[in-house]
Amino acid sequence: MIGRGMIVALLAATALAGAGEAWAAGGSVFPVAPDEPHAVTVKATGDGRTDDTDAIQQALDRARDRTGHGIVFLPSARYRITRTLVVPQGVRVFGVGATRPVILLGANTPGFRQGVSTMIVFSGGDQYDVGQVPVPVPTVVPRDKVVRDANSATFYSSMSNVDIEIGPGNPAAAGVRFRMAQHAFLSHMDFRIGSGFAGVYQAGNVIENVRFQGGRYGIVTEKTSPAWQFTLLDSSFEGQRDAAIREHEVGLTLVNVAIRDTPVGIEVDRGYGDSLWGKDVRFENVRRAGVVISNEKNVFTQIGFENALATGTPVFARFRDSGRTVEGKGRAYKVAAFSYGLAVPQLGHTGDYATEADIQALPAMPAPRPPAIRDLPAMGDWVNVRTLGVVGDGQADDTAAIQRAIDSHRVLYFPVGFYKVTDSLKLKPDTVLIGLHPAITQLTLPDNNPRHAGLGTVLPILESPRGGDNILSGLGLFTGRVNPRAAALLWRSGEHSLVEDVKIMGGGGTPTADGKPLGSLAVRSGDPVADGRMDAQYPSIWVTDGGGGTFANVWSPNTFAQAGFTVTDTSTPGHVYEMSVEHHARNEFVLDNVQNWEFLAPQTEQEVADGPNAVSLEIRNSRNLLFANYHGYRVTRSYHPARSAVKLFNSGDIRFRNVHVNAESGYAACDDEGCGTFLRASKYPFENSIEDLTRKLVVREHEFAKLDIGPAGSAVAPAPAGIAPVEKLADGFWSISGAAVDAKGALYFIDRRFQRIHRWSEAKGLEVVRDDALDPVNLAVDGSGHLLVLSSLGAKGTVYSFDPDGPKDQLTLIPPTPARAGSGATTLLPVNWWNNGEFRDQLDQKSYQFTTLAEMFARDVGTPKAREYVSPDGSLSLPAFRVWQQGPVDHVGWRWSDGLNANGLVGARQGERLFVANASENVTYSGTVGPGGTLTGLKPFANRGGESVAVDGQGRVYVANGQVFVYGPDGSEVGRIDVPDRPLQILFGGPDRRTLFILTHHALYSARP
Repeated sequence: MIGRGMIVALLAATALAGAGEAWAAGGSVFPVAPDEPHAVTVKATGDGRTDDTDAIQQALDRARDRTGHGIVFLPSARYRITRTLVVPQGVRVFGVGATRPVILLGANTPGFRQGVSTMIVFSGGDQYDVGQVPVPVPTVVPRDKVVRDANSATFYSSMSNVDIEIGPGNPAAAGVRFRMAQHAFLSHMDFRIGSGFAGVYQAGNVIENVRFQGGRYGIVTEKTSPAWQFTLLDSSFEGQRDAAIREHEVGLTLVNVAIRDTPVGIEVDRGYGDSLWGKDVRFENVRRAGVVISNEKNVFTQIGFENALATGTPVFARFRDSGRTVEGKGRAYKVAAFSYGLAVPQLGHTGDYATEADIQALPAMPAPRPPAIRDLPAMGDWVNVRTLGVVGDGQADDTAAIQRAIDSHRVLYFPVGFYKVTDSLKLKPDTVLIGLHPAITQLTLPDNNPRHAGLGTVLPILESPRGGDNILSGLGLFTGRVNPRAAALLWRSGEHSLVEDVKIMGGGGTPTADGKPLGSLAVRSGDPVADGRMDAQYPSIWVTDGGGGTFANVWSPNTFAQAGFTVTDTSTPGHVYEMSVEHHARNEFVLDNVQNWEFLAPQTEQEVADGPNAVSLEIRNSRNLLFANYHGYRVTRSYHPARSAVKLFNSGDIRFRNVHVNAESGYAACDDEGCGTFLRASKYPFENSIEDLTRKLVVREHEFAKLDIGPAGSAVAPAPAGIAPVEKLADGFWSISGAAVDAKGALYFIDRRFQRIHRWSEAKGLEVVRDDALDPVNLAVDGSGHLLVLSSLGAKGTVYSFDPDGPKDQLTLIPPTPARAGSGATTLLPVNWWNNGEFRDQLDQKSYQFTTLAEMFARDVGTPKAREYVSPDGSLSLPAFRVWQQGPVDHVGWRWSDGLNANGLVGARQGERLFVANASENVTYSGTVGPGGTLTGLKPFANRGGESVAVDGQGRVYVANGQVFVYGPDGSEVGRIDVPDRPLQILFGGPDRRTLFILTHHALYSARP
């Protein structure tokens, strides 16, 4: 993002303006074009009448270089378009000139009158080498143009200093489709939406200093393409007809946002929740409600505000389902704190739903706060380092030249290039370093650099002075493949310093100066691993010695470093907005002896090979911290259990708001059956969200809205006791699931990693039944006592059967056959499902309503399967769920289906009801088994629905969701069974069918409720 320079005063004035005052256009951040030979400049008429679509599109298409990235300059003018502009992945568009350029949709433009049609679409690449476009963007004009949507591998794409204007007679028009993954932004833009639908339809990553005027909505969005957070900074909305923001599941974080003169501020769609967090949000003349909250009593509904201000807004929060309201106090009021959702009272406890509303009347509205993101210096102060003898070709050693430039000039601009350095660069107290595209504007260390070899103290690429007023913006930092003493950034600057739009190279999306891969692929991983040199450098970003400041839109995925973002020994306030820290072998975030920091929308990710043991967030000896809209994610391909996302050591006074810990996502693909989307869930998210190693307490809830941790050393009241003791039957497993019980009550289960099928019985204890290399996933027992095994081997998976007491070298392969109706067989279905709408727009373009999660689930489970696998004795039917493949079409590719992803199978005959869990809603359902493996007549049973469900002989329902929760047949809560480890699958067995078997990753437990 580029700082706002001269428009700050205008922005503040606009925030104070009344509804009747003129809405002045924003000033240009780039009054002249930066000296950037790499950029492609648009050559178009720009008179507001001529159709400039082709000229702009040609410039966009030419911009990408050999690395797949580029820069486009759009000079000051009014550019009329008649069709959708497509911005290629990795391209950044900057308006340049004395006034901001305007992209105009002229009045009554064909194609923009029905449904939703977007003027500008940010596109993505072929992430998984599919070849085809599985889900083309549905909002392109013309509709027959095939465009690949931005996806979870779309990085760096951006637009800045360009205004969007929608002329009259375009009710379906939306300005920009921006469904980004990481390190992308819209900034310094005005959306004059007029009679159009929205300014932004489908948002992602960061929008900063953007103003939305008019329109039905300012922003309408579902989840981002990787389902990570979306952060809105220093922006405003005015005069929307329905709501300023309409959204769901986007992980919306707002900082210093003003909403004025509209019926609703933020509307969460029916049937959905969101992790919504607002800091310093202003509501002015918002007539119906500041926020409309949907999907009450659901863990994915997490709504929080801090220091919100309101005037002329009588209702702060309105609950869609119940009609309940949270009223304001007087004409003007302050919402010091608001939280709704699952609240965890203390460490070691489970949560319940609660509303917190600390509202105070005000005599008048305070003045708007200063921007969260400070200005960059005016362009007249920028000095191009190329004019000072810096080369930037990736070959010449630029260390001395850059240091001389720093010593002699306050503000340095780096054109696109790879700037080789061999020693630390030391910033002065007021040094400002600026680039426009961090992927292709990098400061890089050569491999095996002598200064960074061997054992020694840290030698960063950049080092800032204690208390400095420094800014670092738009640059990439790469510490090389093998440099043990290296760090990218050692930051000691003060509270007002800024690090924004900075990428730490070394993980995904890393162009290299030498054009070579990062390293040999010694192990299979989603990211390159350089000759096994993981966890072999100092932290990429290390804030220490009183350092602080603001860190916004920073991406730090360098696997070579010991951590991506480390803060130590400081009480200087720090503000983190939308930071992604990923792919480290040991730690992502680390805090040690830290006070007075807030982390808003921090996201972590652990890959298969580089992150099986990584801790998302480790906090030591620290206090007075806030984490809001925290997302601790492990990739769906994970095979390694992990204990806790957050680990605490001797720390307290920590507030967690809107915590989301998961391991599922969507995948768009094509195969011989056609194209579509597959929605997958992993069996290996973190077992616990938070673990306090000092107090020896954990939080099992994966999704919650609120937890306050008291001072370090303070006592924590024990949780109420469970209703039944548990007994450990066996342990020492890698991860067990896929269990089934035979007619005698013996339990069969799989230790997946070692491809081993076990049996446990009261008579013999633990046995090994089979350990063939056949990749078993789920089991069932047929009427003859033989095991039916679902395996992930083969392009579409495989099903086979064997006698557990028969010869070890015998099995029967079962081919799929056409599904039968009324066979009398027991139909096997997944006990847990994940069904969500990644990659495909869920908006009905006629009704403008979104398909809800419940409707998607009903549609999925109600769709008959054409084929089935029938056990040799005819007693079992396993529907042939469609199998998707990710990666190579061989034995090492990952395969996904509803059956393969489930923790186990449950069965019933057609016409009978059974219980299943839908984890994407966290709801347990009952439904009637129908032909073709369908489940119809769905009825929500409990608002917990995680890993597994079981029913006892009395009709009581047991739900595994952090612990085992017990419900009566009528859905009333009976109690809880506490298990030392997170329960993953539960089922009844034993000779009398009254033993509840509880499978966790590493141990098998039982209970007798």
